[in-house]
Amino acid sequence: MPMVLLAARLLLSAVFGVAGLAKLADRAGSRQALIDFGVPNTLAVPLAVVLPLAELVVAGTLLPVASAWFAALGALSLLLLFVFGIALNLARGRTPNCHCFGQLSSEPAGWTTLARNTVLAAVAGSVVWFGGSNAGFSAVNWFVDLTIVQRGFFILGLVGLGLLAAEGWVLWQMLSQQGRLLLRLDALEARLTNNSLTPASTTDQTQVGLPVGAVAPSFRLKGLRGEILTLEALRAAGKPVLLVFTNPNCGPCQLLMPEISRRQREHASTITIALISEGKVRENRAKSDEYRTTQVLLQQKREVAEAYQAYGTPGAVMIQTDGTIGSPLAMGADEIQSLFTKTLETGIPLVFPTATQNGQNGGGSVGEGNAQPLKVGQLAPALKLVDLKGKTISLSSFRGKKTLLIFWNPGCGFCEQMLDDLKKLEQHPPPGAPKLLVVSSGSVEDNLVMDLHSTVVLDSNSQVGSAFGASGTPMAVLLDAKGRVASEVVAGAEAVLALAGVELDHTA
Repeated sequence: MPMVLLAARLLLSAVFGVAGLAKLADRAGSRQALIDFGVPNTLAVPLAVVLPLAELVVAGTLLPVASAWFAALGALSLLLLFVFGIALNLARGRTPNCHCFGQLSSEPAGWTTLARNTVLAAVAGSVVWFGGSNAGFSAVNWFVDLTIVQRGFFILGLVGLGLLAAEGWVLWQMLSQQGRLLLRLDALEARLTNNSLTPASTTDQTQVGLPVGAVAPSFRLKGLRGEILTLEALRAAGKPVLLVFTNPNCGPCQLLMPEISRRQREHASTITIALISEGKVRENRAKSDEYRTTQVLLQQKREVAEAYQAYGTPGAVMIQTDGTIGSPLAMGADEIQSLFTKTLETGIPLVFPTATQNGQNGGGSVGEGNAQPLKVGQLAPALKLVDLKGKTISLSSFRGKKTLLIFWNPGCGFCEQMLDDLKKLEQHPPPGAPKLLVVSSGSVEDNLVMDLHSTVVLDSNSQVGSAFGASGTPMAVLLDAKGRVASEVVAGAEAVLALAGVELDHTA
């Protein structure tokens, strides 16, 4: 039993040590994970430091026999707290990012996360139960008692296990990246065989992706800061949309990223370039920050890529402003570069659907994906959200004056382009202008950087936007003095400013 208790303590010490160091190395991610689990913003900041420090203290005090029992009790308490938090969120149908081991392993909390913490809690509980008077051998004394030869073999064994684990991790990453592509190739081969198609009898097998002219499949995805974007929102500016399917661990994708970033900056006025990626938020955010890319959306299980028949990365397809497929699927860096050039040089005509007659800048039905968005004349619900100072703001408190709800995202390229105009509107509102209420996603820090003087409230899950039928950003809806919906939802900077009463000059 003493050896078993020692092994249990070493396991717990390793787990808590790695978890604590990883969380301290990514305090911003740890803070966001705490917020996602329901911890108030004011507590998340100190807890993002206190929690990993507590884990490191537990890891260190598990090794000496004198403090092992108390450390095991602390480990058990922390693990039971983790189990309770995970179970509570799962019961509510939420799967926040676990961030248990920082950027080393950050994934949505699920039943496997709950089971892992339950098993570790049982290990800690066994040390507490059996180690009241003797928590096992001392980790230090046990090693000192070994002969020199035994110590050497022990160290070599640890090094071998470490190398084996590293090799296994590399192989797993390779298989996870290439396995799906191989399966898709097998599926395509089987489909060709079943349809009796051969290279000599048909040329259709060289066509990749959806046919040109087909309706582009709609989607609703989260961005890197929790914002929700749809295909309709990307098309709202009345420009063609280039979807690039990528992966943070794909080598050819990373070689293409500088070019994508440059195209996004230099051609933002003529084309919208959005990246449809997969994997973990932290990985994608790190790559986005490194290459300065914007409009990065995350799919769960390649559902969007499969809808567009993009079975590998990198791939890209152009969508016309009328919502139809405008190009064959381009696969590989060279084909995507050619698609960039062709799209920009041919001068694709901008097709403005009839939705622009209602004040929108793009096509698609506003509020698509929301079963019953609020309509003109309906009373807005008394929604309550938290502002950037942590104060609860009720929508009903704005009654008595016209209010313009602006649905915003600090990481949205369209919002960034509109920010200066929004600040000018704050400083010099036109006569009779409505009061502004900015309903934003993203973190408190990202919103504070914008330095807006209007009230900014946080809506990380875009629930308010969905209630009004807003499917992207920037979008807006006007409420009258009685709190009733006074306009249709509009999309794009021009339409939002027009709804605020700004007269735009179209003579230039």
